[in-house]
Amino acid sequence: MIPTDKTSKQIFRDYQAAPRVPERGLGQRIAQINVDLQRRYTDTASFPTAYDGHPRQFEGVNALAAAVRKLGGPVVWAYVAYLPDGADAGMWSRLSTTEWALHKVGHDSPQAELDPRLDIKDGDLTLHKRMSSCFFETHLASYLNWHRIDTVIVTGGATSGCVRGTVMDALSLGYHVCVPEETVADREEGAHFANLYDIAFKYGDVKPLDEVLAQLARRATET
Repeated sequence: MIPTDKTSKQIFRDYQAAPRVPERGLGQRIAQINVDLQRRYTDTASFPTAYDGHPRQFEGVNALAAAVRKLGGPVVWAYVAYLPDGADAGMWSRLSTTEWALHKVGHDSPQAELDPRLDIKDGDLTLHKRMSSCFFETHLASYLNWHRIDTVIVTGGATSGCVRGTVMDALSLGYHVCVPEETVADREEGAHFANLYDIAFKYGDVKPLDEVLAQLARRATET
C-alpha cells in the first residue's frame, strides 16, 4: 500500500492529468443509464437522505439523454423501491430502523418519484431495481442486448454506491463505460472522488460532460 497525504480529489485530479491506462472510448451503439435520480436522493428540501450534486448535473443528464436518443439509443431511468413491508429489500432492511430507512421506500412513496427536473420521454425505460447495480435481477442486460448496445453512459448517484455497482457490472458484461463527471454525485466529497478515481483507473472512462456531449454531437453528424 502506497502511503499519501493527498485527498481523494487530489489523487483523482493527478490521475486525470496523467492517466495510467488508455481510454476505452465509445463503441458503436450507445445507451444511457441514469441511476436513482429519484427524490429520495435529489430533493434536499424534502428529504434528509438527499444531497446536492454538481450545479450542471440535471442540465447535463438531460442534454446527454437528448443526444443519445438522437443517435437511436435507449435512455434508462432507474429507481429503487420495495414492497410495503420491505420483505424484498434483503440486507438493506437490516441497516436501519429509522423512518428514513431505505427498505421503507415503497413504490408509491414520494421518495421513489423521479426528480421533476428530468426530461423523461415516453419511449424511455423506467427501471425498478432493489439492489445497488441496475443490472442485478433486472431485465436491463437483455433490454440492452435487444437494442444491440455496446456502450453505456452512466449518470446519477451515489458515485460510491449504485453508480459504481452499475459501472462494475457493465464492465463485467462487456460494455464500454463512460461516466460524465458532472452528472454523478455522492453525499461525501471524499467518497465521490475516490470512486471516480477507481472507475477511471479500472472500469471505464470518466470524462468532462462537455467532452462527452461533443463526442456524441460528432457521432450524430457521421450517421
